Amino acid sequence: QVQLVESGGGLVQPGGSLRLSCTASGTIFSFDIMGWYRQAPGRQRELVAAITSASEPSYAESVKGRFTISRDNAKNTVYLEMNSLKPEDTAVYYCNVKRVLSSLTNNYWGQGTQVTVSS
Repeated sequence: QVQLVESGGGLVQPGGSLRLSCTASGTIFSFDIMGWYRQAPGRQRELVAAITSASEPSYAESVKGRFTISRDNAKNTVYLEMNSLKPEDTAVYYCNVKRVLSSLTNNYWGQGTQVTVSS
Protein backbone atom coordinates (compact mmCIF):
# COMPACT_ATOMS: atom_id res chain seq x y z
CA GLN A 1 0.00 0.00 0.00
CA VAL A 2 1.20 3.50 -0.83
CA GLN A 3 0.21 6.63 1.05
CA LEU A 4 0.92 10.06 -0.37
CA VAL A 5 1.17 13.31 1.53
CA GLU A 6 1.26 16.61 -0.36
CA SER A 7 2.33 20.05 0.75
CA GLY A 8 3.07 23.46 -0.70
CA GLY A 9 -0.23 24.74 -2.02
CA GLY A 10 -1.58 28.19 -1.31
CA LEU A 11 -2.62 31.53 -2.68
CA VAL A 12 -0.35 33.29 -5.15
CA GLN A 13 -0.69 36.25 -7.47
CA PRO A 14 -0.63 35.82 -11.25
CA GLY A 15 2.95 35.50 -12.43
CA GLY A 16 4.04 34.06 -9.10
CA SER A 17 5.54 30.73 -8.20
CA LEU A 18 4.79 27.78 -5.94
CA ARG A 19 6.50 24.50 -5.23
CA LEU A 20 4.49 21.40 -4.43
CA SER A 21 5.98 18.37 -2.69
CA CYS A 22 4.65 14.86 -2.29
CA THR A 23 6.23 12.15 -0.20
CA ALA A 24 5.21 8.53 -0.47
CA SER A 25 5.25 6.03 2.35
CA GLY A 26 5.43 2.34 1.57
CA THR A 27 7.40 0.78 -1.24
CA ILE A 28 7.92 2.71 -4.44
CA PHE A 29 9.21 0.55 -7.26
CA SER A 30 11.53 1.71 -9.99
CA PHE A 31 8.81 1.15 -12.58
CA ASP A 32 6.28 3.35 -10.73
CA ILE A 33 5.44 6.62 -12.41
CA MET A 34 4.93 9.57 -10.09
CA GLY A 35 2.98 12.58 -11.14
CA TRP A 36 0.62 15.45 -10.50
CA TYR A 37 -2.97 15.87 -11.58
CA ARG A 38 -5.29 18.78 -10.99
CA GLN A 39 -9.01 19.33 -10.83
CA ALA A 40 -10.71 22.68 -11.14
CA PRO A 41 -14.34 23.19 -10.09
CA GLY A 42 -16.71 21.73 -12.64
CA ARG A 43 -13.92 20.12 -14.63
CA GLN A 44 -12.46 16.65 -14.91
CA ARG A 45 -9.21 15.74 -13.26
CA GLU A 46 -6.36 16.18 -15.71
CA LEU A 47 -2.73 15.14 -15.85
CA VAL A 48 -0.33 18.01 -15.27
CA ALA A 49 3.03 16.26 -15.29
CA ALA A 50 4.54 12.85 -14.68
CA ILE A 51 8.02 11.47 -14.25
CA THR A 52 9.67 8.07 -14.33
CA SER A 53 12.33 6.88 -11.89
CA ALA A 54 14.88 7.67 -14.62
CA SER A 55 13.70 11.29 -14.40
CA GLU A 56 12.02 11.29 -17.79
CA PRO A 57 9.29 13.94 -17.55
CA SER A 58 6.13 14.56 -19.52
CA TYR A 59 3.89 17.62 -19.34
CA ALA A 60 0.48 18.80 -20.34
CA GLU A 61 0.71 21.32 -23.15
CA SER A 62 -0.84 23.99 -20.97
CA VAL A 63 2.05 23.93 -18.48
CA LYS A 64 5.05 23.26 -20.72
CA GLY A 65 7.78 25.82 -20.16
CA ARG A 66 6.24 26.97 -16.87
CA PHE A 67 6.14 23.88 -14.66
CA THR A 68 8.98 21.51 -13.82
CA ILE A 69 8.54 18.08 -12.28
CA SER A 70 11.37 16.35 -10.46
CA ARG A 71 11.78 13.24 -8.37
CA ASP A 72 14.06 12.14 -5.55
CA ASN A 73 13.98 8.36 -5.55
CA ALA A 74 15.94 8.08 -2.29
CA LYS A 75 13.26 10.12 -0.52
CA ASN A 76 10.25 8.73 -2.43
CA THR A 77 9.37 12.33 -3.16
CA VAL A 78 8.12 14.14 -6.22
CA TYR A 79 8.12 17.89 -6.69
CA LEU A 80 6.29 20.28 -8.95
CA GLU A 81 7.86 23.68 -9.45
CA MET A 82 5.24 26.05 -10.85
CA ASN A 83 6.29 29.37 -12.34
CA SER A 84 4.46 32.11 -14.23
CA LEU A 85 1.23 30.96 -12.66
CA LYS A 86 -2.04 31.96 -14.28
CA PRO A 87 -5.56 32.16 -12.86
CA GLU A 88 -6.46 29.13 -14.96
CA ASP A 89 -3.94 27.09 -12.98
CA THR A 90 -6.27 27.37 -9.98
CA ALA A 91 -7.27 23.88 -8.93
CA VAL A 92 -6.81 21.16 -6.36
CA TYR A 93 -3.54 19.43 -7.18
CA TYR A 94 -3.26 15.71 -6.49
CA CYS A 95 -0.13 13.63 -6.23
CA ASN A 96 -0.31 10.28 -8.00
CA VAL A 97 1.64 7.05 -8.18
CA LYS A 98 0.79 4.87 -11.15
CA ARG A 99 1.81 1.24 -10.87
CA VAL A 100 1.48 -1.20 -13.73
CA LEU A 101 2.10 -4.80 -12.69
CA SER A 102 1.14 -7.89 -14.64
CA SER A 103 -1.06 -5.78 -16.93
CA LEU A 104 -2.96 -4.39 -13.95
CA THR A 105 -2.85 -0.69 -13.20
CA ASN A 106 -3.13 0.67 -9.69
CA ASN A 107 -3.35 4.37 -8.99
CA TYR A 108 -2.59 5.83 -5.59
CA TRP A 109 -3.69 9.36 -4.73
CA GLY A 110 -2.85 12.01 -2.20
CA GLN A 111 -5.49 14.03 -0.43
CA GLY A 112 -4.97 17.07 -2.66
CA THR A 113 -3.63 20.55 -2.05
CA GLN A 114 -5.36 23.75 -3.15
CA VAL A 115 -3.57 26.13 -5.47
CA THR A 116 -5.28 29.48 -6.02
CA VAL A 117 -3.90 32.04 -8.45
CA SER A 118 -5.59 35.37 -7.95
CA SER A 119 -4.81 39.03 -7.51
